[in-house]
Amino acid sequence: MAVDLDGYFARIGWAGARVPDFATLAGVLWAHTQKIPFENFDVLLGRKIRLDLEGLQAKLVAGRRGGYCFEHATLLGAVLEELGFAVQRHASRVVLMLPVTEVVRGHMFLSVAVEGAVFVVDPGFGAVGARVPVPVDGNAVPAGRPTHRIVREGEVYVMHVTRQGEPAPGWVSTMEVENTVDFEMANYWTVSHAASQFTKIVMASAVTAKGRVNVMNREVTRMEADGTAKEVLADRRALRALVAAEFGFDLPELETMRVPAVEGWR
Repeated sequence: MAVDLDGYFARIGWAGARVPDFATLAGVLWAHTQKIPFENFDVLLGRKIRLDLEGLQAKLVAGRRGGYCFEHATLLGAVLEELGFAVQRHASRVVLMLPVTEVVRGHMFLSVAVEGAVFVVDPGFGAVGARVPVPVDGNAVPAGRPTHRIVREGEVYVMHVTRQGEPAPGWVSTMEVENTVDFEMANYWTVSHAASQFTKIVMASAVTAKGRVNVMNREVTRMEADGTAKEVLADRRALRALVAAEFGFDLPELETMRVPAVEGWR
């Protein structure tokens, strides 16, 4: 199936150039992360997560849904290739909560060589993801108020992110090139293995008109210009209302969604 560039660009609100240069790369990544949220609702609803282009465009573009790393990176990778970029696909181990020896290579990101440099493009890392291309040279981005930096440590590359206002390792990768089948396998593990956090908890994040809203089970964190505010969702009906208001889609099934890590959630 061909990439529907017009549909995708309408979805993310991109009206800029369609040439394979850095300005287009940065602009499309920014627009993508502004408009397509991170969420794992389909995993908790027991639905298959499709990584084929037809399924991704039906869900993230036409359906105006969000998704997680495999969905975001696969879709954006296809778009960038359609624009003429040379795209490589990679896997990493997310080390935000656990040491590297205890996590699988369960995160997908891209790298793009453009204008004499190589940049990591990571649209599916949720609340701590970079909304700008990150150079693979140790320099922090964005300029002025840096939030991300890639550092080579021996044989691996470490993506440093800003979390709760402080720098922290986000993921670790060898940056070897992966094949499509590798991500199909990792995606299957993510949606079906008992050790996968995606099968146990609600994880969602979206850019809003005032900043960003993050959801972790019943806890909601709103990060806006005037500070950070937290609240606790009363029930799954409240989650549905929040998603409809801030994520841009209504999902009635959220009212009956099973979340193993949340006991007694009405």
